[in-house]
Amino acid sequence: MENAIRNAFTMKVKSGFETEYKIRHDQIWPELAALLSESGICDYSIFLDEETGILFGVQKLSTGFDRSQLSSHPLMRKWWNHMSDIMETNPDNSPKTNSLKEVFHLD
Repeated sequence: MENAIRNAFTMKVKSGFETEYKIRHDQIWPELAALLSESGICDYSIFLDEETGILFGVQKLSTGFDRSQLSSHPLMRKWWNHMSDIMETNPDNSPKTNSLKEVFHLD
């Protein structure tokens, strides 16, 4: 993806649900993976700090990426509901996220 914007953020998995979190992502719904890609997300990885339960996400976003369109999509909301029992979430079941500021990058 040309002119992609790197995006990094943290989330948190509830204690004791680290394995379940991985299982659910290993079985990500194909239609959700397609939606993320079609929405302008690529090169998406999530890492787990096993000591704290902090999840570190990093992804590339197309320059036209519109977060509000993705977050209002019924399939995205269904995924959030599916994950809400094992993650820290907002009242709408979206994961609580903390955006991270890039301070260094090396290609």
